[in-house]
Amino acid sequence: MGKRNPPSSSSPGSTPAPPLRVLLIDDGAHRVSLIHDELSRQGHLVVGVLDSALLIHDCVLRLQPDVVIVDSESPSRDTLEHLATVSDHCPRPVVVFSEDASQAPMQQALKAGVSAYVISGLQPQRLLPVLQVAIARFEQDRALRGQLETAQTQLSERKRIERAKGILMDEIGLSEEQAFAHLRKLAMDRGQRLAQVAERVIAAHELLNPPA
Repeated sequence: MGKRNPPSSSSPGSTPAPPLRVLLIDDGAHRVSLIHDELSRQGHLVVGVLDSALLIHDCVLRLQPDVVIVDSESPSRDTLEHLATVSDHCPRPVVVFSEDASQAPMQQALKAGVSAYVISGLQPQRLLPVLQVAIARFEQDRALRGQLETAQTQLSERKRIERAKGILMDEIGLSEEQAFAHLRKLAMDRGQRLAQVAERVIAAHELLNPPA
């Protein structure tokens, strides 16, 4: 899902935010009709209504909602497992409205990737602010995950380059500077990134020197 700004009340001269595509899940509270009516009144599009979370993954892939709303008395383990699958494979902002004020289901829901968990707060006038907060938190979490993945990738690449340099120093007798210059030249000649060339040097070394 591409990054988008949460819907907001339009100020004079501003461009209204596009309507949200919303997937509703009735997880036992049976209030989705109220949510559906309020979303429609605000100009948003309800792309689907499920009576359980069993098919949520397939429906998210097929319907491509911008946000998922789960209306629940207390989210069941099965519901949370399916939400976690969505979070892993096709992440979306997820809002859970629950009547259960205990800590365990709330903590489990947040671990499953839920962006907002609202207890006893299903009031039509609060719906839009809750969605805005959920979308903003989802985008922030996604940006942080992207930064973490980038940092981890860079660290892994540096380790591979250092190992390839060590191989060249041990096998050919190059200095550290010479080994780095050799890797850089190979990368330039082949039009590859330094880490890719380092990986090939490591792979060749392991092929010629299999473990005993």
